[in-house]
Amino acid sequence: MSKVEEFEELRPLLFSIAYRMLGSVGEAEDAVQETWLRFDGTATRPASAKAYLSTTVTRISIDVLRSARVRREEYPGPWFPEPLLSDPYEDPARAAELADSVSMAALLLLERLSPLERSVFVLREVFAFGFGDISEAVGRSEAACRQLLVRARRHMDAGRPRFEADRRERRELAARFFAALKNGDVDALRDLLAADVQVVGDGGGKAPQLARAVIGADNAARLLGALFPHMARVDVTFEPHEVNGQPGAVFRDRDGKVLNILALDVLDGRIQTIRSVINPDKLAHLGPVADAWAVDREAKQARGRRK
Repeated sequence: MSKVEEFEELRPLLFSIAYRMLGSVGEAEDAVQETWLRFDGTATRPASAKAYLSTTVTRISIDVLRSARVRREEYPGPWFPEPLLSDPYEDPARAAELADSVSMAALLLLERLSPLERSVFVLREVFAFGFGDISEAVGRSEAACRQLLVRARRHMDAGRPRFEADRRERRELAARFFAALKNGDVDALRDLLAADVQVVGDGGGKAPQLARAVIGADNAARLLGALFPHMARVDVTFEPHEVNGQPGAVFRDRDGKVLNILALDVLDGRIQTIRSVINPDKLAHLGPVADAWAVDREAKQARGRRK
């Protein structure tokens, strides 16, 4: 097998590691590309391409993560990962198992960890790497890696996201939610929301966003019940879509450009959290991005004319 063939066979795994480390599609793709350049530049073939490539992409991701931490601390408003509409990990047998590890909630929890804790946790808990390979990847002893994993598990267990175990039930509840959203049915929306539901948006200061989280079923239902009919007046549409392994939707303007991504956390038959990603920088990998400010202005003007 040629180097190119070896690399392409492992590319999905490398992207999956990098994305869980970085929470950014663009940065993960860059890390994978840099990994290829280093692999292609090796004078001799590594004994294990998987071990070499996994180690390389992990080390690159750690470096990127360290440089990104200050930017994220200074980020205006809530920071969410770049939405992933489909995980390119190609093992169907593990697809459902891996889905929860790439959820918005899980990736936000990983943000609490140090870069080393995060890398050890991802390699061990998500991809079941042995401690020998993890030690090589992060440049620490196996004993140190075990301690890093203990600390990482402690942080993660304190807020580990829980989701509806039955994926079919998640999809069915999401379908009812989006039908109620489309119709502006406040009562139906309220019935689908947890009492302490939160609606949170990430605009990054580059698009209209909520000034603060909207908390509580009644507040959220009234906001959501007015939201889509308001946007539909200017031909905004949406299609339900799995987002980071959880139910969600892609919103588009009249030209089909991506306006917003909505992701839902579902548990105990209710929607617990609704996350909106409207920062255009985080949507560019999905295709042409709409001008959210222009859509918002047009929608407000349309509403003003109706009064």
